Amino acid sequence: MWTRGRVIERIDWSDKLFSLRIAADLAPFIPGQFIKLSQVRDDKRVARAYSLVNSPDKAYAEVLAIAVEDGQLSPQLQNLVIGDEIDITPTATGFMTLDEIPKGELQGRHLWFLATGTAVGPFLSMLDTDEPWQRFDKIVLVYGVREAKDLAYLDKLRAYEQQYPNQFILCLSVTREPFEGALQCRIPDGLASGEIERKVGLTLCAADSQVMICGNPGMINGAQAALVDKGLTKNLRRAPGQITVEKYW
Repeated sequence: MWTRGRVIERIDWSDKLFSLRIAADLAPFIPGQFIKLSQVRDDKRVARAYSLVNSPDKAYAEVLAIAVEDGQLSPQLQNLVIGDEIDITPTATGFMTLDEIPKGELQGRHLWFLATGTAVGPFLSMLDTDEPWQRFDKIVLVYGVREAKDLAYLDKLRAYEQQYPNQFILCLSVTREPFEGALQCRIPDGLASGEIERKVGLTLCAADSQVMICGNPGMINGAQAALVDKGLTKNLRRAPGQITVEKYW
């Protein structure tokens, strides 16, 4: 169930937001999947799920986390330094992957990623592979946070804009303060009002769009409702649609 991993690098994005790179003997995974990190404290094992940020070709597991006050594990993870060890599941799991997106005529031309906070992680893993760039004409990442300091991996996302100027569209929304070039709305509100579509310059519709949503339950529920109002349906294996969801807690 568990294997020992060792922290080989950490990035502090803000006072609470951080990334860990962990060297461990892990099985191959599919971008979008997650692992669990764990510690035994007071003879009780505490484990939490974290999406993998890195692409499968990397020789480590990278996770993006936020230290939650009174959290059972995240404050301890934030205290880890290079060389510290942590238990990790050797096999990733999860179904929010591009494998679940219909292919062929049902695929559509545009792939939309909707993420809040640390839930941008699985989409970064996908973007770091060839598959989305080969399958879709346009890739849109709508990335919502409360404050600008919470925008992790922004340099990496700007690099995608430079590398794929006619294919990748980054739409930021910072709700609690102005940030240059960013919207200032919650993602569900921006979808319902059309503000996000106007910013991106594309229309969300069943014929052209596949939408993957990852984030807090409120955002997911609100975004799904707005998308259903636009004629999109949930993507099921028995009934392919346009909306693929993973709740982050």
